[in-house]
Amino acid sequence: MSRLKEQYQSEIKDAMIKKFGYKNVMEVPKLEKIVVNMGVGEAKENAKVLDSAMGDMQLITGQKPIITKAKKSVANFKIREGMSIGCKVTLRGDKMYEFADRLINLALPRVRDFRGVNPNAFDGRGNYALGIKEQLIFPEIEYDKIDKVRGMDVIFVTTARTDEEARELLRLFNMPFAK
Repeated sequence: MSRLKEQYQSEIKDAMIKKFGYKNVMEVPKLEKIVVNMGVGEAKENAKVLDSAMGDMQLITGQKPIITKAKKSVANFKIREGMSIGCKVTLRGDKMYEFADRLINLALPRVRDFRGVNPNAFDGRGNYALGIKEQLIFPEIEYDKIDKVRGMDVIFVTTARTDEEARELLRLFNMPFAK
């Protein structure tokens, strides 16, 4: 079991109950899943680009990504419906806590000029979205092996009903919010 999961089960639940005054321990918000998404626009010309993006994502998350396909045709982007345009991974359970731990404690501090993540990127229903500009911040990625710097979106899906509850949950997970 990961360190973050143990911390959630012991300290974080108690702190949340104290702050929000939950009557039942099952009311305490928890991390449900983390979705990591990488849009690869160049995949429409070159299918090999998507393979390398998927390889990077598999190294980072420790799980095989699935290919995302275009839902609609967009003439301006030269995309037809059904074309492969990215990949994503949905992490749950121990892998999710393991990834969150590595993201918060190893990867984010390696970002250049890092002043914290945006505290306002919540969606109104207790989910948090975080954009990463380059995959190089993860220690698993070797600088010499990558063909192109790619960004990705990391979405933390929680069971919290409000943004305030979700913000407090992630703050207790040591998420480095900007002041």
